[in-house]
Amino acid sequence: MPTPRPRGPKAVKMDPRTLLDAALKVFGREGLEGASLRAIAREAGCDPSLIYYHFENKEAMFTALLEERIPPLVRDLRRLANPGDPRSTAEKLWTALRSFHHHLHDSAGFRAMVRGQIVRGAETLPDQLAVRMRPAQLAVLTILRRGQRRGELRPDLNPFLMGLFLIRMEAEILDLVPVFSERLAGIPAPEAIAWAERTWFDVFWRGVAVHPLEPLPFLENL
Repeated sequence: MPTPRPRGPKAVKMDPRTLLDAALKVFGREGLEGASLRAIAREAGCDPSLIYYHFENKEAMFTALLEERIPPLVRDLRRLANPGDPRSTAEKLWTALRSFHHHLHDSAGFRAMVRGQIVRGAETLPDQLAVRMRPAQLAVLTILRRGQRRGELRPDLNPFLMGLFLIRMEAEILDLVPVFSERLAGIPAPEAIAWAERTWFDVFWRGVAVHPLEPLPFLENL
């Protein structure tokens, strides 16, 4: 994340991390267009003028939140998409899923922020989000297309839709499983999420693989 530059002596009174956490919540509820610095300041419990000591505007805050998470994700996915990586397509996709979890989906606020932009329509997706996510999308597409060429994935399936479905379901698991597992079944959320992720990936792979009955040892060893 770019280091925000304090703009005066009052800047020390408000931690930039607190401001970004507040912005994350507001963006998740209202989207980038609907958010305001006044709403972010209210969420952070400070005067709106204090935000300007660290950030020029709400767009700068949105960019700072993206810079915290997306570049590390892209680096992970590009390593997986490298043709020299000897792992199977299944293991690469599972590792990619875990990378999305670690860098993006582990924060309910970040998921809500991104989802809030997407559900408002692609035409409202901020350029900085679309541009930063494109390398991640291309890396996943590369893994899927190479898997089709290697005869591991069904050639009749659209690789873009496969990737979209895989990642979207991961976000749904993290949104829904903790609520139902703890409230209805008394199962701790981390345990339920780990089980749901493994089960979901296994079901996904059986539907897209050319040889769906082959074992997935990397899942069995978890």
